[in-house]
Amino acid sequence: MILGIDVGGTHTDAVLIDPFKVIRKAKVLTNEKNLLSSLLDVTNQVVDDEAIGRLDRVVLSTTISTNAIVQNKLDRVGLMIVSGPGLHTASYDLHPDSHFLAGYVNHRGIELAAFDPQEAARIGSRFQTEGIRHVGIVGKFSTRNPVQEIGIQEVVREQVHHTSLGHRMSGNLNFPRRIATTYLNEAVWDLYRRFVEEVLHFVRERGIQAPIYILKADGGTFDILQSVEFPVQTILSGPAASIMGILTMTGCKEDAIALDIGGTTTDIAIFADGVPLLEAFGVTIEGRKTLIRGLRTQSLGVGGDSRVRVQGGVLLVGPERAGPAAAFGGPFPTPTDAMIVLGLTAIGDGRKARASLAPIAEALGLPVEEAAARIFQETCGKIASRVRSTIEEINNQPVYTIHEMLEGKRLAPRRLFIVGGPAQPMAAELGRLLECTPHIPKHAEVANAIGAALARTTMEMTLLADTERRILSIAEEGFQRAIPQHFTVEDVIRIGRERLRGKALKIGATDADTAVEVVEVQQFNMVREYYTTGRNIRVKLQIKPGAIAGFQWEEGAW
Repeated sequence: MILGIDVGGTHTDAVLIDPFKVIRKAKVLTNEKNLLSSLLDVTNQVVDDEAIGRLDRVVLSTTISTNAIVQNKLDRVGLMIVSGPGLHTASYDLHPDSHFLAGYVNHRGIELAAFDPQEAARIGSRFQTEGIRHVGIVGKFSTRNPVQEIGIQEVVREQVHHTSLGHRMSGNLNFPRRIATTYLNEAVWDLYRRFVEEVLHFVRERGIQAPIYILKADGGTFDILQSVEFPVQTILSGPAASIMGILTMTGCKEDAIALDIGGTTTDIAIFADGVPLLEAFGVTIEGRKTLIRGLRTQSLGVGGDSRVRVQGGVLLVGPERAGPAAAFGGPFPTPTDAMIVLGLTAIGDGRKARASLAPIAEALGLPVEEAAARIFQETCGKIASRVRSTIEEINNQPVYTIHEMLEGKRLAPRRLFIVGGPAQPMAAELGRLLECTPHIPKHAEVANAIGAALARTTMEMTLLADTERRILSIAEEGFQRAIPQHFTVEDVIRIGRERLRGKALKIGATDADTAVEVVEVQQFNMVREYYTTGRNIRVKLQIKPGAIAGFQWEEGAW
């Protein structure tokens, strides 16, 4: 049995799956001040004591890191940056608590200038005086040799509460993105740690013995205890869960649009030949470009509970949400109220919905029913417009899926999958606007919990072999070992497969879910005085996102 839980900003959903079929599901309001009560409440509705003992895994998706970043509820973070030569420090978009230190490791991982421990200690002391308890330490080429990041961490360890190191965030090279990723990881670390403590308390309260996982931005899972050091990996976990839910519930094989319409936002994803798209260089959140591998999504500030108003004679829908729909006691009219008035859904108090639209109708000079129709059309139109612009943007760039880059691929979706509360009343109109056949999967209201429940553990690893220096490095681990001069690409891949598989097993993967694939291979000759003196070999491996072993979509299975 599998328990999947999606902790959203508005609702917490749960599903109990056995074997690969939903046998129970539940939805409760999320109590942000007492998350434990929400977890216990929703779990008690889907599992009894007998089922608890039969659980094989528990997987959660959460918006806690994403919401903290979007709402700017972040801890103050001091950055210690070792940039070396290159762009002037003023070229980086940094906040006032950033400090540049002397020192330099070059692109091959050779330390050409040591950092100054006294300088690092002075900055650490300043952080301590100013009450800065969280620190990110980032070197430009730390993925090739993390010695300076580790050394600085040792110097300031007693002066701060916690540190995040740049080389641990990703094996990809991009200094500005690495700085942003390290900053965000540390800025949400304390909040996320408390969330994990609440989850573990919930696990003890319910007597759960099964492994506990958390969903990442790439649609894969990792062990919740391992996740504490990398909370930034869980940003956009919610949209990733909806994509994985649609993937597992539909058996999609063609280009398609996937919409998760919530109370506050609509998350948009596109499938190429049935495969979710991937952000090749890292996801962007609140304008910050990161190195976090993630599924490609777009969020639009329009949902069922978006506030509707008229301003200067113009009808506006969203982006803010000021509470539930008026039909459920909310303070302002919403698209949900419009859909109730139009008879598209039979929920809530219809009289309250109609009363909330009266001022809108008066401002527009229309009867209430026509004003409701305008609100509905405006809501669907905004979503369809963003979908079209998203597809156009994708078609103007290389198309990367979770499997590969599709050379020359142009997306032309004709299928539309919709999940979320307003899916049923909006499906037909969105299908018409987008010229697609709409489809609402069974259990669409708990798609995120299903997607989390069935996601496999994922991971990537970047290896660099410098045969001239006779050193093999693994970027994400800060690992280095000696190698013989005649080391080959095949040797690098063999070692990478062994280590990636072993690391995946440690963070919760099963033997059946550790198939490793080679994503990228590059090798360059190093030449001195017309002679080849060695090779620079770079290899990237991954355990790709997808459903856990044993799951196979079948028509009508859900």
